[in-house]
Amino acid sequence: MTPSIEPLSGSKPLVLIVDDTPVNLVLMGELLDGLYAVRLARSGRQALAAAATLPKPSLVLLDVMMPDLDGFQVLRELRANPATADIPVIFVTARGAFEDEEYGLRLGAVDYVTKPIKPVLLLARVATHLELKRVRDMLANHKADLELELARRVRDIEIVQEVSVRALASLGETRDNETGHHIRRTQLYIEILGRHLEHHPRFERDLTPQRLALIAGAAPLHDIGKIGIRDDILLKPGRLTAEEFTVMKTHATIGAEAIDRALQEVASDHGTDLPTLTAAEGRTQGVGPLDFLLVAREIAAGHHEKWDGSGYPLGLAGDAIPVAARLMALADVFDALISRRVYKAPMPMDEVRRIIDEGRARHFDPDIVDAFRACESDFIAIADRYADPLDATQ
Repeated sequence: MTPSIEPLSGSKPLVLIVDDTPVNLVLMGELLDGLYAVRLARSGRQALAAAATLPKPSLVLLDVMMPDLDGFQVLRELRANPATADIPVIFVTARGAFEDEEYGLRLGAVDYVTKPIKPVLLLARVATHLELKRVRDMLANHKADLELELARRVRDIEIVQEVSVRALASLGETRDNETGHHIRRTQLYIEILGRHLEHHPRFERDLTPQRLALIAGAAPLHDIGKIGIRDDILLKPGRLTAEEFTVMKTHATIGAEAIDRALQEVASDHGTDLPTLTAAEGRTQGVGPLDFLLVAREIAAGHHEKWDGSGYPLGLAGDAIPVAARLMALADVFDALISRRVYKAPMPMDEVRRIIDEGRARHFDPDIVDAFRACESDFIAIADRYADPLDATQ
């Protein structure tokens, strides 16, 4: 056997042997040939090229004392290259000092065999580390398969959740059939506002990508409480009386209480503690498995609160109103203004813009109004794309 890179045979594990002495290459090559596929290299540079050549070796037998790059340098470069970092390396060397062995193992070698080589010992070490490599690879592949399966199941759960939320929201629409594509539009408005504000110092903690996805996903439940409002009030074509409006305002509390009951029942059924809520407004602290419902509760309870404290049901003001509810407030009002209702025609954009501007720091968080103005063209595009029959922005 000559010192060169040998052709591979079948599906046997490939062992790369590196030594600058031809007789050592021949000795180890002949010892392993037949049991394994063998690739040979006579220098550190050759070793690095051979290790990176496909198919990659399953194991490297590496001499320490070589003229161009010594074995320690070769090992460092193997470990630094992602393509070769996981290949196990056994040092085979005449340097038997404990310090050398310790240094090689510290660099990442898996074993240390001294010369003159004892064939039985070398074969045993090679077989052991190839088996360990096979098991590690098998576990890594299994882990990758498990991660793919987990991602698929999570996506399935997300789809079921989205379908369930839309079904619940649609149930509300059967009682209030004027909203049309209102649900989809308001979700998209919230996503636009959230992405614009995600790096704003006031919002960066509340509008991480994960949190924004929860808010947009829960937005369709904002008016779920309307299921509890009588038809003669909910579907009245004209202006509500003061008494009727008082009843209508209860839909925010009805929706929040319905979600509260669901939260309590789920937590009880699964033995899960509800995440900590602030006493005043029920704002979630942190992220947990029930966070979706908690965000839905924030939106249902708070989307009619106003920045100046004049809203309902609790009269919260400023930052006491959860961010999710503040986003929903502007998205909901914008969509109501541009849409046809039994009691009004859609408003032209100039009038919509004027009303929202007047609501800055009164009805709406001023920074959210500024985000709306910056993203106004996106709002108009969404409104046109998902327009209800006979409606369009003007």
